[in-house]
Amino acid sequence: MTQSPPHALLRPGIAVPFVLTAIIWGSTWYVIRGQIDGVPAQWSIAYRFAIAAPAMFALALLMKKPLAMPGRAHGLALAMGLFQFCGNYTFVYASEAHLTSGVVALLVGMMFVPNALLARALLGQAVTARFLFGSMIALAGIGVLLVNEARVAPLGGNVALGTALALGGMLSASIANVVQAGPAGRDVPLVSLLAWAILYGTGIDVAAAWLVAGPPVVPTEPAYWLGTVWLAIAGTVVTFPLYYQLVRELGAGRAAYNGVLVVVIAMAISTVLEGYRWSALAIAGALLATLGMIVALRARQVPVPPQE
Repeated sequence: MTQSPPHALLRPGIAVPFVLTAIIWGSTWYVIRGQIDGVPAQWSIAYRFAIAAPAMFALALLMKKPLAMPGRAHGLALAMGLFQFCGNYTFVYASEAHLTSGVVALLVGMMFVPNALLARALLGQAVTARFLFGSMIALAGIGVLLVNEARVAPLGGNVALGTALALGGMLSASIANVVQAGPAGRDVPLVSLLAWAILYGTGIDVAAAWLVAGPPVVPTEPAYWLGTVWLAIAGTVVTFPLYYQLVRELGAGRAAYNGVLVVVIAMAISTVLEGYRWSALAIAGALLATLGMIVALRARQVPVPPQE
């Protein structure tokens, strides 16, 4: 295998899914607001993935990928279902009871830090000095944005608990990001692995929802179900195969910079749809975070083992 060029993000095969995933996930922060109004968050999560699971199986069949997997791949899928498709979203939705969605998005956007550390520990992926320098710039930008969000939309509820929940969601997603790129995940088609992971995650979500919120609450508003379908199809079936492939090609740390772009796009969407006003702090933070992302992504590509 020939080594990828140093600036892999410039390749269309990397740039297009990187930007497309960020645009879609940037929109989901706005859509999620309508999913937790009057409906227990845990049931909204279960409905989302109950729709996404058969759609991902259909995608695997359409792509003519085998659905049969060895036992260790099913074990991995179960772990992904627990951490990515249950833990991540459960923590994130719960955190929004204490923090504004903008602050939660910013905290989750720091996922490039645990991704890089876990990838180094579990996959042996090196962390370059340039990546660290870019990460420091990006973290400074996120810090400025957090200060701005706290001023614009004063935090309510238990801020410490909300922060802990958001960071718990970020760490849950980070674990799933990294482990799927290991040998057990590379032995099977990515869409097949994701189909089983979402199915297992849906089962865990339903059980958790019943325990936490009681019997299902089924809303009748068309807007709720349109939002759920968008989150399930665009926000899950379209994006997760693209993003997890980026993790495998770019490395977990670099791919997670997608989250920084997601935050900027979410703020842009809020500007158009919710009248968000950009202060000098917000502009400075967004520019710093974007600059850090560019510096880190232009760090020399560390070879990643090819997918079978």
